[in-house]
Amino acid sequence: MIQEIALAARVVEFSDLITRCEVTHRDGSALFLEAGMEDLWRRLNQLRNDGGHLYVIGNGGSAAVASHAVTDFFNVAKLRATTLHESSLMTCMSNDFGYENALGRMVKQLVKAGDVVIAISSSGKSMNIRNAVTEATIAGGYVVTFSGFAQDNPLRFLGDLNLWINSTDYGLVEVGHQFLLHNLSDRFGAGLVG
Repeated sequence: MIQEIALAARVVEFSDLITRCEVTHRDGSALFLEAGMEDLWRRLNQLRNDGGHLYVIGNGGSAAVASHAVTDFFNVAKLRATTLHESSLMTCMSNDFGYENALGRMVKQLVKAGDVVIAISSSGKSMNIRNAVTEATIAGGYVVTFSGFAQDNPLRFLGDLNLWINSTDYGLVEVGHQFLLHNLSDRFGAGLVG
């Protein structure tokens, strides 16, 4: 009974966090969550129609979220979607240029104008993710960030579109990011393709 109560409380907490997810543009202007999700879905649909590429990046648990999202975007949404944490490439770039620069070096070489980069970091503090976002912006890519923890985390202000979950609980933030990304691919699977 105690476990059921604890789980029920977590479900309510998770639902509340998703409902209160904040979405902002680079200039800080706010959007309602559904409007932000619709904007991102339209951007990804256009990316697919244009033959562009989607890159999804993260560290640790966020890398696992990125891998799952890429599978759904590739399979369900028919997007040209890729993660950048393949072990031999990541360790090579980290060894040669430092971990904080590894993803940025890959993004600099791969991302073209019009491509989309989704950067996931629970804390929003990961320097390698932030450096990759900077390189994607310089290349003319459209950057979307998913973060949590501190409201003023640095990643939250670097994307063209930024989704922030107000929690310091890694599990809730990571599952929240996965839930939102899955919802995007589900929109393609539901036949909402434009």
